[in-house]
Amino acid sequence: MRVIRVLLADDQALLRSAFRVLVESEPDMTVTGEASDGAEALRLARDNGADVVLMDIRMPGTDGLAATRAIGADPDLAGVKVLILTTFESDDYVVESLRAGASGFLGKGAEPRELLNAIRLVAGGEALLSPAATRGLIARFLAQGAGPDSPSADASELAVLTAREREVLVEVAAGLSNDEIAGRLEVSPLTVKTHVNRLLAKLGARDRAQLVVIAYETGLVRRRA
Repeated sequence: MRVIRVLLADDQALLRSAFRVLVESEPDMTVTGEASDGAEALRLARDNGADVVLMDIRMPGTDGLAATRAIGADPDLAGVKVLILTTFESDDYVVESLRAGASGFLGKGAEPRELLNAIRLVAGGEALLSPAATRGLIARFLAQGAGPDSPSADASELAVLTAREREVLVEVAAGLSNDEIAGRLEVSPLTVKTHVNRLLAKLGARDRAQLVVIAYETGLVRRRA
């Protein structure tokens, strides 16, 4: 059985303790360390190893967004996934976390089982976290376009894709799982998985979350009126 290594990054010790108890109650998970800020999270990810970093955004010093960018930029941490914890009052943070390279995000008010499932999903790289409210949030804010400090991707980047790969990318951007996409396109889940893997390779994306960003920022998918 694969054991998922989880690194906890939150400036509140009480929350870290609660997360540790929850994570270590699962036989397929273990906590590799606790960090009180982004700089410490980056150091522990390098020193102790991690499959998933449970990352708070608002921390003193180096915040969660900066730490997420640093993890994404470090080739030695290519296999590390970041799951951002956020309050949905800060919608701009959700967008920035995806652009920074986070693999998913979840509200701190989530149920314990939802958080554990989110960790497993992100560790497996199979699906972006996508309850209905989250899908709408992604669409509404990413489709508004990047600001001056976050330039949009070039639409020509999609020229390498086949027509079917574009179709799959549109469905991925809607937050659908492989099984859901298979049902819509009337193909097998294995075929969808193959297409997704090709999308990741062709577009240089770390995971499905980055595919969502690319789909919106290249204009392939636009906000519905």
